[in-house]
Amino acid sequence: MLYENENTEFKSALTGDIYKEVIAFANNGGGVIYIGVDDNGNEIGVADVDETYTRLTNGIRDAISPDVTVFCKYSLNENNVIKIEISEGARKPYYLKSKGIKPSGVYVRQGASSVPASEDQIRLMIKMSDGDSFEGIRSLNQELTFVSAKQAFEKYGVEFSENKYRVLGITTDSNDLYTNLGLLLSDQCKHSIKAAVFADEDNTSFLDSKEFTGSILRQLDDAYSYLMLNNRNNAEFKGLERVEHYSYPQEALREALLNALVHRDYAFSGSIIININESQIEFISLGGLLPGLSAEDIQNGISQPRNPKLAEVFHRLRLIESYGTGIRRIFTLYRDCEKKPEIIVTPNTFKLILPNRNYYSTDKSEEKALNDQQRTILQYIERNGAITEETAQNLLGVKRTRAYVILKEMRDSGLIEVQGRGQNKTYTF
Repeated sequence: MLYENENTEFKSALTGDIYKEVIAFANNGGGVIYIGVDDNGNEIGVADVDETYTRLTNGIRDAISPDVTVFCKYSLNENNVIKIEISEGARKPYYLKSKGIKPSGVYVRQGASSVPASEDQIRLMIKMSDGDSFEGIRSLNQELTFVSAKQAFEKYGVEFSENKYRVLGITTDSNDLYTNLGLLLSDQCKHSIKAAVFADEDNTSFLDSKEFTGSILRQLDDAYSYLMLNNRNNAEFKGLERVEHYSYPQEALREALLNALVHRDYAFSGSIIININESQIEFISLGGLLPGLSAEDIQNGISQPRNPKLAEVFHRLRLIESYGTGIRRIFTLYRDCEKKPEIIVTPNTFKLILPNRNYYSTDKSEEKALNDQQRTILQYIERNGAITEETAQNLLGVKRTRAYVILKEMRDSGLIEVQGRGQNKTYTF
């Protein structure tokens, strides 16, 4: 007598839940389903073989994706029992079309039962079928919209329509399912950019923070606008000409942001981090350098994109010119600056640091202004015994961040000392 087990399933009659059994066997090592056998293994047969067989074959073809019919073999014995032999499929995960590639639609075999697969099991099946390239793997979310992407493509004068999805890599070549590249460009993109402004160079005291979500094309625009809001413009007049001195070259900010988006490892769920303080901006993206590359290679223009299809999308939009030039261009923009950009690489992160050019400027008038401010603070401490950061801010008529920087420089120079911490912190001789 047969028994239900990991590879055997009994059905007394054809019901709708048979599709999850077929899916479970195709997603595992294969198995056999008997229709017309009760739970005790007794062959009771089916009443109308022709009608049952037609419903069964049509249902398996129409309800399951990808097409699993090539892995199903049907036979009938003398007791009108239909036997379905299911081989392990080659395009896992198989799933209910009505549910999609998610736990409610993907099933695996667990003992003598077919149960919903976990998201980790689904990801593993996709990776085994599609390979290791994140952007080319089928997305778990197949309910995607592209409002922001369409707007971005129109902005840059590039056609964006469904008949271009395969060419761009937004859908797979075989069955038009959305890929992870499609997910990144979609309004449902789960990755984000987090930016924060700090009052101190240790990046511990928050002044402001933002998180940018949605399509990475929208994140690019929103994050760049935020960076420019924090890009101070010190202007001066030379004769009748107004000369602007931005803290950061606008093109350097753009290239640093594009580099973080194009080269980050999206297999990690964390966000791109941008830290802004008075002296510098840090761009931190997940995923270190690809094997064989060094920070010096990157600085010299050698590039091996982790996400070539995403890079190609940015290239089509003329956001990047060619691979490897962005970092080199950043260093060129800082050619005449006292402080140079810095690249710090760990096994799982890539950090690019852009110095604030105005902060590191050696302009003599700025040095004189700073000395006058120091003198004002020293005179206040002499009269009152101590000064707080808030008092220094009001006394000098500067922003909180600038007051902190001036006091820190005076402390580092040995002009003043710090007493207490937090709200009780003061500066004295």
